[in-house]
Amino acid sequence: MSMAVDQPLLLALLVFCLLPLVARALSGTPVPGLVAVPRDGLSRALDVALKTAGVVAIVALVLGLAGLHLTSQSVTRVGSGAHLVLLFDRSASMDNTFADRQPGQGEESKSAAAKRLITEFLARRPRDRIGVTAFSTSPMPVLPLTDHHDAVAAAVAAIDRPGLALTDVGRGLALAFSTFDRDGSGAARAVLLVSDGAAVIDLRVQAALRDAVKRSPVRIYWLFLRTAGSAGIYDKPREPGEDTPQAMPERHLNLFLGSLGVPYRAFEAGSPQAVADAIAEIDRQETAPLTYVERIPRRDLARPAYALATLATALLLIARLAERGLGAQPASRPRDAARAPAHIRRAA
Repeated sequence: MSMAVDQPLLLALLVFCLLPLVARALSGTPVPGLVAVPRDGLSRALDVALKTAGVVAIVALVLGLAGLHLTSQSVTRVGSGAHLVLLFDRSASMDNTFADRQPGQGEESKSAAAKRLITEFLARRPRDRIGVTAFSTSPMPVLPLTDHHDAVAAAVAAIDRPGLALTDVGRGLALAFSTFDRDGSGAARAVLLVSDGAAVIDLRVQAALRDAVKRSPVRIYWLFLRTAGSAGIYDKPREPGEDTPQAMPERHLNLFLGSLGVPYRAFEAGSPQAVADAIAEIDRQETAPLTYVERIPRRDLARPAYALATLATALLLIARLAERGLGAQPASRPRDAARAPAHIRRAA
């Protein structure tokens, strides 16, 4: 990281750092010369230390006033993970438990269970870039691909809010796929669909989805939160006439996703534990090498500079307060001379 200042003109004040080298901060002495005094290494070292402290105090103060800082930068790192888009079903049925009733004491709704387990899943994947989308009556963009996991955690924490009525899974998938349109990193890409049901996908939307995965291939995971007593994605029709998207939307969504020509896997979970097992399996599969760019923010160095200037100034102040004079002995007072012996007075 490189250093910079906010006020470069103030750096001209650095010329004052030469003052401690040419001026003495301590008091002078009336002794005419110290030539006859033996060399004192400690005194010379102390003199150098005090001059250095003066230079450091001025330099640190000027750099603090100029706004010294480490500039922000981007660092390319290599880890393991993926670029992952979470696609959440926000229909009203997600507010019920797996037993298809309102949550009671000690029970979790399907959305609450998904929120808890996916939050744990994301905590194990600090290197992923993650986007969040949702769908109900219409698709809802929540968060683009980002490596700011605090924002992702906040978006996931909102998935158990009361949902709406309908389920437009087709346009929800289209929105999730479009999240990768500006992602040119070449990293592994995956969409995790979390839903407890499906709906009929319009033929035009189906064509758009096929075109999207051809332009930008992704892995698709469907975490199907199956409600007790409802049809499953692998159920066979009992009557030939029942095998239609209108009668068995979950089965036909599974067939459609499997026909897109990209890696696809569905997990049918009928309990919170089954959801946990499915998420753990997805976690194991999405561990490809990942090159990512880490943004290192600017770091302010003005406060450390002020602290260093304060420390150096305090050292100079202590030296000043500890200074003692080296003056000559005071002359004898007249009365002291009067008390001298007579022969000394006569000699004088």
